[in-house]
Amino acid sequence: MIDKLELLLALAKERHFGRAAEACGVTQPTMSTSLKQLEEILGVMLVQRGSRFQGFTPEGERTLDWARRIVGDTRAMKQEINSLKDKLSGEIRIAAIPTALGMVASLTTPFRARHPDVRFRIQSCTSADVLGLLENLEVDAGLTYIENEPIGKVRTIPLYNESYRLLTAPDAMFGDRKQVTWKEVGTVPLCLLTPDMQNRRIIDRALTSVGAEATPTLTSNSLLVLYTHVKTGRWASVMPAKLAETLGLADAVRSIPIVDPVVDYSIGLVIPQRDPMTPLIAALVQVAREVAPTLESA
Repeated sequence: MIDKLELLLALAKERHFGRAAEACGVTQPTMSTSLKQLEEILGVMLVQRGSRFQGFTPEGERTLDWARRIVGDTRAMKQEINSLKDKLSGEIRIAAIPTALGMVASLTTPFRARHPDVRFRIQSCTSADVLGLLENLEVDAGLTYIENEPIGKVRTIPLYNESYRLLTAPDAMFGDRKQVTWKEVGTVPLCLLTPDMQNRRIIDRALTSVGAEATPTLTSNSLLVLYTHVKTGRWASVMPAKLAETLGLADAVRSIPIVDPVVDYSIGLVIPQRDPMTPLIAALVQVAREVAPTLESA
C-alpha cells in the first residue's frame, strides 16, 4: 500500500505517467497496474485516464491528501527508528525564496556542527512553490514569508523581519542620501524581481500605497542578475537589508534605507503540520529557535 501511495504522489508531482514511473524506478506498465490495484482496493476511480494524464478525480484528490499524511508518517517512523540505533543522518531538503537564500547558512552551519552526518539540499523558488513542494513531500522545510499571503496548514518558526533598501551608485539619483521615501523610489529606473515573486509584489504594494508605480527597466527571477547590474553603477534596485549585508556591497554600491512608510515582513521556517516531527526536522527547528534572536538583532 505504501509503495502504491508513493506512486500516486509521484504522479501528482510529475503530472505525467512516464516521468512518474521513471522517478520511482519502475516501468510505466507496472505503475499503471499498481494504480489500478489501488483503485480496486478503494473502490473508486482516482485518475482521469486518456492517451495522457488528465488529472485526478475528486476521490483521487482526497486520496492524495491521505497519501501525503500516510507516506509522511511512514517516512517519519523510519527516520525515528533509525535515529535510535544510529546518530542523526540523512538529508534535509529545504526550499527557500530567493531573498532568504543568504540566510540559509545561518541555519545549516550550526546544524552541521552538531550533526556532521546530515546533508542538505537547497533549492530556490517562489513562495507559492515553497508551500506546494512542502505539501507534496518534495521538501522537508521551507524559508518564506509567514504573514503576508496565505501559507496554508504549516507550522511556522519566525526568524527575522525583512526590511528594504535602495541599492544604487553613490553618484546616481539619491545616491548621496541617508534615506529615501518610497515615493522617491518610484521615480528611479529599477531592476527588480519578476512579478511572480512575492518580494516584487511587496515592493509594488509599497509603491502603490504612496501613489507611485514600479517601472523596471530590467526584471529577472535571479537576485544575482539584479546585483551584478547594480554593481555596474548604472542600475538601481530594491532589496532586503539583510540580503544587502550578506552580499557584501562594493564601494560602487550604497544601501539606503527606504522610509515613509517603513515596510517589513516576517521571514520564517515552515514545516509540515505533523506530530511527531521527524528527528531531522525537530533538530532543525531547535537550531532555528536558537539562532532567531541573533538574526533579529543583527
